[in-house]
Amino acid sequence: MVTFLLSIGVLITGYFIYGKFIGRFFGASNTIETPVLRLADGVDYIPMKPWRMFMIQFLNIAGLGPIFGAILGAMYGPWAYVWIVLGNIFMGAVHDYFSGMISVRNHGASLPELVGKYLGNGARQILRIFTLLLLIMVGVAFVNGPAKLLDNYTGIPFDFWLYLIFIYYLLATLLPINQIIGRIYPFFGAALLFMACAVGGYMLWNGFGGSFDMNEISFSELKNMHVNPDKNILFPMMFIVISCGAISGFHSTQSPMMARCMAKESQGRSIFYGAMVAEGIVAIIWATAAMNYFGSTEKLNEMVATGHDPAWIVKEICQTWFGKVGAALTIIGVIAAPITTGDTAFRSARLTIADMFRIKQGSMANRLWISVPMFVLAYVLTQIEFSTIWKFLGLFNQFLSVIVLWMGAVYLLQIKKFHWLLSVPATFMTAVTVTYLLVAPTSDGGLSLSTTMGYSIGAISALGALLFFLSKSEKTSSPT
Repeated sequence: MVTFLLSIGVLITGYFIYGKFIGRFFGASNTIETPVLRLADGVDYIPMKPWRMFMIQFLNIAGLGPIFGAILGAMYGPWAYVWIVLGNIFMGAVHDYFSGMISVRNHGASLPELVGKYLGNGARQILRIFTLLLLIMVGVAFVNGPAKLLDNYTGIPFDFWLYLIFIYYLLATLLPINQIIGRIYPFFGAALLFMACAVGGYMLWNGFGGSFDMNEISFSELKNMHVNPDKNILFPMMFIVISCGAISGFHSTQSPMMARCMAKESQGRSIFYGAMVAEGIVAIIWATAAMNYFGSTEKLNEMVATGHDPAWIVKEICQTWFGKVGAALTIIGVIAAPITTGDTAFRSARLTIADMFRIKQGSMANRLWISVPMFVLAYVLTQIEFSTIWKFLGLFNQFLSVIVLWMGAVYLLQIKKFHWLLSVPATFMTAVTVTYLLVAPTSDGGLSLSTTMGYSIGAISALGALLFFLSKSEKTSSPT
């Protein structure tokens, strides 16, 4: 119980101390006019209340990530706590804050355009394709998964739910942000938080009452506890499996949506940094529940090894602890939450394409010209095996976080501020992603090389990236 409470306490403290420091360090100022005050269009640039934007941002970035990712990450043991807490405060929340606030300073521009400005036109062109693929894959993954679960729960055919979810996605993509997303997201966000608080509250209540044992971190358990450690290497695979809750590149594709709705720069700390900390708390709760519900990390591994996936584990925990109420919580957690991530993925894709071709979005016709072909492609991709799409999302996700961290480091370099706050996380995540690509099994999108070779090349690549960045730093700071 001490581990659980300490982890949540450190995350909350991190928001109030490090989050406040990051906001001041960035130079957030309410004297600077935000994009929504200059560019209001009644569609994407619409001012919203801070609490509503927080809920929307939280649900945009959360979905199933801090639930399923945390459960799968818990299979590695207590190292999951360390990565979620430290990764969240010093990497993930900083990543989200800078991606959002740099967008605020650049008229609410989408991610590829920001990357192009700070990393060059070549990076812009690559990231345009990369980001669109990631967003569409996220949308497809989060239409397939819920449709299959609804098929299982109701007995109504998968295709019916597939078409119904697609219709909702199209409406959420086309209509002004305050008409669907702005109205229903706060309620779903609150429901997702309530679900996590209910699970966390149950563990604490019964833990203090002596009827529920919560394992603590011990030095002897700070090792890879995965049932198949040879194929599931602690470093780097746990750092890819647990993305939402620690650091996730996908979040940077969502931040510009709220950057277009903020009336004051001071709101950025709660909306961007705060939403990420909230996601980290959700991840800690579910990692703890997964490690302890079956009695131990080893028994959690046994359950997964026998074919039980995270969706089943969520259902089992909620229905055992909360009965019929738990069934409703399960529906919110594993069906509604991913749907409300998929719709904003498609909306972000529309905005990205609009920024690429400089297409004004005030006209419904312009939005349709972009959205209809995009949804046709997405429907085609739903015919591909879900696991094939999903296994590439993790690597794509963290690769994107690397680019965003380096972009932020260059931004700090250009305004002559202490870039190490971002260049150090960027170097670390470069090592993670390169090493994963080399040592992960081919079934998980890797090359299955030896760990010796993978670690060596990963470390050299990360060091090389840092040295290249520092060489640019010296040229920038040198007198001309």
